[in-house]
Amino acid sequence: MKTEKEKMLAGKPYLARDKELLEERTQCRKTLQKLNKSLPNSDQWKEAIKTLLPNARGQASLKPPFHCDYGSNIIVGENFYANFNCTVLDVNTVEIGDNVMFAPNVQVYTAGHPLDVKSRVEEGVEFGLPIKIGNNVWVGGGAIICPGVTIGDNTVIGAGAVVTKDVPANVLAAGNPCRVIKAIDNEVES
Repeated sequence: MKTEKEKMLAGKPYLARDKELLEERTQCRKTLQKLNKSLPNSDQWKEAIKTLLPNARGQASLKPPFHCDYGSNIIVGENFYANFNCTVLDVNTVEIGDNVMFAPNVQVYTAGHPLDVKSRVEEGVEFGLPIKIGNNVWVGGGAIICPGVTIGDNTVIGAGAVVTKDVPANVLAAGNPCRVIKAIDNEVES
């Protein structure tokens, strides 16, 4: 039988009130307190980021306040930058490529909830779907990335966009719901 955490990471319905999950979220909150009260580039700030994002493949810069559920389900590449007030609900994996930048107030939600009241309210059932953001992506201020979405390499997501479906590589996409506005020529002349 799978644990609630195993179900959560598999994208299956799980009980968020599970003791192990509550404990992990509490530990995350303690680390977030340290991060959000520290000065950028201080030793405390750097240590909090290392603790919060143990699966980072590269350097991350998180401007306080930063919010997440676990941290351990966020995988970032080289040169990740999240500006002020970023929220990542990482009940499933959030994989972020190299050279990705988030403007202020970006929200990344892997979490979802059943439509029926009994499961959602009375039983506390949730689910989560993974999110993948490619390399060299810019996400504009206030954008929301919904569960299960993949964003391709070199793409720009416009401010205020609500990304409910996959977005291909090398495009500008914006709006609510988010849609491709135009292709971006990312050829670099030598």
